[in-house]
Amino acid sequence: MLESKTPYSGDAVLALADGRVFRGRGFGAKATTVGEVVFNTSLAGYQEIVTDPSYRGQLVCLTVSEVGNVGCNAMDEESRAPAAEGLIVRALSPVVSNWRAETSLPEFLASRGIPGIAEIDTRALTRHLRQCGAIMGALSTEGKSADELVAMARNAEPMEGRGLAHEVSTPVPYTWDEPSWDVPSPPPADVHMVAFDYGIKRNILRRFRDVGVRTTVVPSRTTVDEVLGLRPDGVFLSNGPGDPAALQDVVGTIRELLDQRPELPVFGICLGHQLMCLALGGRTFKLKFGHHGGNHPVREETTERVEITAQNHGFAAVLESLGDGACLTHLNLFDQTVAGLRMRERPVMGVQYHPEASPGPHDAQHLFQEFAGWLRQTAAP
Repeated sequence: MLESKTPYSGDAVLALADGRVFRGRGFGAKATTVGEVVFNTSLAGYQEIVTDPSYRGQLVCLTVSEVGNVGCNAMDEESRAPAAEGLIVRALSPVVSNWRAETSLPEFLASRGIPGIAEIDTRALTRHLRQCGAIMGALSTEGKSADELVAMARNAEPMEGRGLAHEVSTPVPYTWDEPSWDVPSPPPADVHMVAFDYGIKRNILRRFRDVGVRTTVVPSRTTVDEVLGLRPDGVFLSNGPGDPAALQDVVGTIRELLDQRPELPVFGICLGHQLMCLALGGRTFKLKFGHHGGNHPVREETTERVEITAQNHGFAAVLESLGDGACLTHLNLFDQTVAGLRMRERPVMGVQYHPEASPGPHDAQHLFQEFAGWLRQTAAP
C-alpha cells in the first residue's frame, strides 16, 4: 500500500467556452491548459486513458465516482507521446492499494505535466456535454481566474480542422517485439507488419505480438516507397487524435499505397479507419460528443453477434460515401454509426473501436488473429 500525504495541491478551476464554471481541488501538475472537454464512461483504466495519444488536445472527464485507488505503473503506459491535456474527476482516492502500483495518480500526472481537477460534479458536467456537445474548456491549477479561463476557452482552436497526428507520431522508425504482460510465451513472430504511427497505443502492438506479428513502427509522414522498402506482409493504420480530414497528406499516402499494392492487407483502427475511408473516396463527420468508454455495443452484421467494445473517437465515417466497393461489417448500436467496414474485393478492413481495449472488454481481440491470418496468406510462398 502506498500512503499519500494529500492528493491535492490547492484550488482549481475548469471553465467552458459557454461560460459555465466548475470549481474544485487541483492535483497533478501545476499548470493551465486548454482542450476539448469530453467524457469517458470506463470504470477502470485511468492511466491508460491519460496516456493514450488519441486524447491529444482534450480534457477528459471520467464518469466513474472515484479514481486513483490502484495507482500507476510503467507497464500500463500507452505511450510516452503527448496525450490528454488534463483530467477531471469526482473523487480522488487518498490511498493506493494494488500489487502493481509504483506511484500515485497525482505523482504520475505531475511527472508528465498534466493537471487534474477533483471534487466537482462530474455528473452535471457530463449531462451538460451530452446536451450541448463537446466544447472547448480551460483548466488551471495555478490560480487563473474564471474570467481568464473562459476567455482562453473561447479563443481556443476547435477540434475540427486540427490534424494532430504528426504531433504525437514517433520521429524515427522502431521495431516492436514485446507481448502483453500476461502472455509470457507468445508464438514466434513469423510475419512482418509496418504500422503507421498516428498516435499508436502500445497495447495494439502487444496484441499483434501475442499472435505472432513482428512490427516495424514508422512515422506518420513515411512515404510509400519507404514502407514497401521494408517488405511488409501487410500495413496497419493506427489510432490517433484530431480531425482526419485535416490530414490530407496522410490520406494521399494511404491512397497511393492502396493503388500501388491492391493485394497488400491493410487494417485500420479508429483514426486509421477514418483515414482509410477518406483515401477510398469517402467522407467523415464530427460527432456531437463522441464515443469514449468501455461499454459500447457493436453488432457484427453477418452473424448478428454483439460485442461490447472500447471506443475513443470524435469523428465517424459516412458509409454511403464509399460506394459499392465497401460493405458494412459492424454497426454501433448506440447511434447506428459505422463501427467497421471491409472492401469487397480486397484485403482491406477497418474498425471504429479499439479491439485491444486497455481499458475495456476483450470481445473483439479476435480481429488481431484474423489480420495475422491475412498477413500469413501474403507471406506464404
